[in-house]
Amino acid sequence: MNNGSFVARLGEFVTRHPWWVICFTLVLVVSAGAGLQHIELNNNYRIFFSKDNPQLLAFDAIQNTYSKSDNLMFVVEPVNGNIFTKENLQAITELTETAWQLPYSSRVDSITNFQHTIAEEDDLIVNDLVLEPESLTEAQLQNIKQIALHEPILYNRLISTTGHVAGVNVTTQLPGKNPMEALEIAKVARKMAADFTHAHPDIKLHLTGLVMLNNAFGEAAINDNKTLVPLMFAIVFLVLFLCLRSLTATFSVLLITFFSIIFAIGLAVWLGIKLTPTSATAPTIILTMAVADCVHYLVTTLHNIRLGHEKKQALIESLRTNLQPIFLTSATTAIGFLSMNFSDAPPFRDLGNIVAIGVSIAFIFTITFLPALMTVLPIKTSIKEEPSNSAMKIFAEFVIRWRKFLLFGNVLLAAFLISMVPQNELNDEFAKYFDESFEFRRATDFLNANMGGIYTIEIAFKTAGEGEISDPAFLQGVNVFKEWLLLQPEVTHVNTISDTFKRLNKNMHGDAPDEYRLPEERNLAAQYLLLYEMSLPYGLDLNDQINLDKSGIRIIATMKDRSTQQMLDIESRIKIWLQGNMNEYKPILASPTLMFAYIGKRNIVRMLIGSVAALALISLLLMIAFKSIRLGLISLIPNLIPAAMAFGIWAIIDGTVGLALSVVTGLTLGIVVDDTVHFISKYRRARIEQNYSPEDAVRYAFSTVGIALWVTSAVLVCGFSVLATSHFTMNYGMGLLTAITIATALFLDFLFLPPLLMSLEKK
Repeated sequence: MNNGSFVARLGEFVTRHPWWVICFTLVLVVSAGAGLQHIELNNNYRIFFSKDNPQLLAFDAIQNTYSKSDNLMFVVEPVNGNIFTKENLQAITELTETAWQLPYSSRVDSITNFQHTIAEEDDLIVNDLVLEPESLTEAQLQNIKQIALHEPILYNRLISTTGHVAGVNVTTQLPGKNPMEALEIAKVARKMAADFTHAHPDIKLHLTGLVMLNNAFGEAAINDNKTLVPLMFAIVFLVLFLCLRSLTATFSVLLITFFSIIFAIGLAVWLGIKLTPTSATAPTIILTMAVADCVHYLVTTLHNIRLGHEKKQALIESLRTNLQPIFLTSATTAIGFLSMNFSDAPPFRDLGNIVAIGVSIAFIFTITFLPALMTVLPIKTSIKEEPSNSAMKIFAEFVIRWRKFLLFGNVLLAAFLISMVPQNELNDEFAKYFDESFEFRRATDFLNANMGGIYTIEIAFKTAGEGEISDPAFLQGVNVFKEWLLLQPEVTHVNTISDTFKRLNKNMHGDAPDEYRLPEERNLAAQYLLLYEMSLPYGLDLNDQINLDKSGIRIIATMKDRSTQQMLDIESRIKIWLQGNMNEYKPILASPTLMFAYIGKRNIVRMLIGSVAALALISLLLMIAFKSIRLGLISLIPNLIPAAMAFGIWAIIDGTVGLALSVVTGLTLGIVVDDTVHFISKYRRARIEQNYSPEDAVRYAFSTVGIALWVTSAVLVCGFSVLATSHFTMNYGMGLLTAITIATALFLDFLFLPPLLMSLEKK
């Protein structure tokens, strides 16, 4: 059975038995869509890292040894700019006590419950720094201020260097069983903050920390689906109605896109895929992509009807004309999105798989359900030549007349924009994945500007055996390392047990100021530590700094907001210093900040490999479909150049490439092929079936497919531009750059591909 016979039989079947096709489609959609009842949203920042990610493995190794560092911080900002008043200290004391009630809280630290030590003869007294704040005298307040602002464990971590801002840090132990854990904590924390500010109107609270980061990821996904999908549906409806000028056709397209979304998301849930802030954009992308197939089919159908064809005949002829290009565009688009499986970030792999499912089922619905639906629905249109086709004919004459100028002009333009690509800088800051509309971003910016920061690097050391952390040589090395870290311009605070040892040594020598140094004997250091640990209250132990057998310690260096390259630079400096000074203690460096710093760089390499693989597969597919190696190779030129030109444009308007943008080449590779395939398909049909000259074949391609290319590209650009309105900057950047790439591809397909075809065909 040849291809024409198959298409004819398919067209005859769906138009003769439309209700059977419609009912089967509904059963298929309902069966897959039933999975939506089990849908889950995973908003933990760890979702961006695969299980074998080396930075994640290093971080988990530290987290499994010491207490977890996932936290929520209440940043306290009094109106009077002075933390050290009776009223403000009382408020912080109340907040510290209340914060223990947060779900999954395991530790609460603040200046008021800081375990301050003093010596009374031979006894070590350990107590909260602030006791009964309402009864404090001015002298006592000043004494507390002096202690807090000079205690290395506190300043720039829980108190600003000037004492105008403080923090109450809640360490949480998330079980990881419920993806909504962060949302649960954030909800309770916001209620606490609201109650607190009601009771203390002169104090403002800011909520930040890794828990609030997780919560922001979840809120970003929820907000985008609440706003972007309805907006996209509205825009698609408007564009389609204006271009197709048929309410029936517009309704049919929207119905197919809706079915494709339900099927793809439902099947993804059945396959065990959980939605993330990134993969949650799949409905918007599927909606955008599914429209393309329908538009090409319907534009040809309506064109045939306006030329006087009977509806059933027009539907079958449109299927014959469009089946191959629609199949090719769907296949290449699916291949492009499947190439995202090379991504190092699971959410992008999930996004690629979900959209590939959506595009594939949209193709099936377009060649079966759409003609069946159009068979039973009325189509009202007049029999006349379409004005838009007249415009396309004029445009075709312009391209043919100026083909040499357009060919060389576009080569020069492409060369210039591609030369700008190296100006892009690999950069990412996970706090800036969210714009200022997010509470987490505003609070984090405030924290960075006033006290410490949220960016950290954790360094774990392992000594030779149990109790070896009390070795004076080891402690001295740790202290030297700490002093070196504080000299680095990025570092604002270093949390290390060596400062505690210094304070204890001072206490046990009558609080003499010149005894604020490390113990010189190992046994003495071990005794000090044991005495101190026995005096600590529940929840404020040293497990966040020392492992159980006291053979290892963890140091945490805190920094203000740092770019990807800045984080990699300081990590490199730290590794070089450690290799030259403390390498025998097997240091491990890790943190969420480093995880995000590495993943963008690694993802670009992985996606380049994926793009090359997808390109090779797409090239082979086109050569087979066109039965021409030359046409297959020609089609690659306008498919490869748009992404490169788009990154050149991006270098001019922004210049920062992060994790989200690293997948755009793979994401758009299959999309930009669509217009090229449709144009070359019609061009080839004119050359072979009608024996047209290259110029007449270009005229034929413009008149038959030009409008459809305009409509589909307009919908695609609108769809990804809607995504660019997201307040989640990963979606914003991905949407905007993709829209630029698609617009560039349309520009080249209209103004570069036809001159290229005519030039090469004559040769």
